[in-house]
Amino acid sequence: MGSVVTLSGMIRPPYLTKGDTIALVAPSFGCSTEPYSTRLDVAIKKIKNKGFKIIEGLNIRLEEGVAASNTAELRALEIMDALESEAKLLLSVGGGELMNEILPYLDFKAIKKMKPKWFMGFSDNTNLTFLLTTKCGWMSIYGPCAPQFFQKQWRLSELDAYELLLGKTHFEGYPKYSISRRNEKPLVSYWCTQPKIITPINYEEPMEGVLLGGCIDVLQLFVGTPYDDVAKFNKEHPEGVIWYLEACDLNPLALRRAYFQLLQAGWFDNANGFILGRPKNAMYELLGVDRFNATLDILGPLGKPILMDADLGHIPPSLPIINGAKARVAFENENIIIDYLDVK
Repeated sequence: MGSVVTLSGMIRPPYLTKGDTIALVAPSFGCSTEPYSTRLDVAIKKIKNKGFKIIEGLNIRLEEGVAASNTAELRALEIMDALESEAKLLLSVGGGELMNEILPYLDFKAIKKMKPKWFMGFSDNTNLTFLLTTKCGWMSIYGPCAPQFFQKQWRLSELDAYELLLGKTHFEGYPKYSISRRNEKPLVSYWCTQPKIITPINYEEPMEGVLLGGCIDVLQLFVGTPYDDVAKFNKEHPEGVIWYLEACDLNPLALRRAYFQLLQAGWFDNANGFILGRPKNAMYELLGVDRFNATLDILGPLGKPILMDADLGHIPPSLPIINGAKARVAFENENIIIDYLDVK
């Protein structure tokens, strides 16, 4: 099956079927060190065993750039080549820090005219998951990078991402989460030991709208640049937006500033609600500010439903989310439930 233009006007790339090709790319970090290099090798074998072909981008095992797999130009070239390949999915091999530097070398006008493909990645990959949606009208997936598929038996979050790529439309949060990922050995996974607690704010009934978001560390960098098309996106989607946001390096004060910046930039003018992940570096109080009052003081006055500490972000496990898809998001039995409404 080919691409589908949904009722919300977004383009859904074709779901994957066995025999399809997946292109591995490194638009940010490459898998040049442990545990990632070993995990990538094992993950490739497991993906091939599922019946898929693999194209390995030239940068995926490199560390030739400044805090990146290669120069910005060569990382962008790898993306453009993969978009023109036979691959149905571009799967990033890692997050990182400076993926934003490839953006001037990507031809988004040309990309918009190409045959749509899925792009899936996490964290710094927000640079593409977000912009492919807002600039090109393609759905994308904020989900696990390739090395995360190394486990002998895939964790629920990776299994969900795989099944999402095959067409699954119903997802639920996970029972517990992990608080530490230190001293990781290449083939040892994390343990989820902490009981999950989602805090609902202004929530009375399920919210519906088009999902949009990613890592807020990256998103705030787009404001006021040529990559900020959120006002246009909001205008094109009068049905409203459900923002999903998570943070990596931001402390509680920086998180509060980021919410303020996006609010003042008008990004939330069309918001129907918010899904907020567990912020990796803001799970504590700093100068009287924590993730709760940062949210209540800045986003609370909007009066929109908010689900805090959802299964999303750098504190695993994290739900894969389709950027640009219309969805119904509910909070039932102390858990988050996402049903996609226009992607079947």
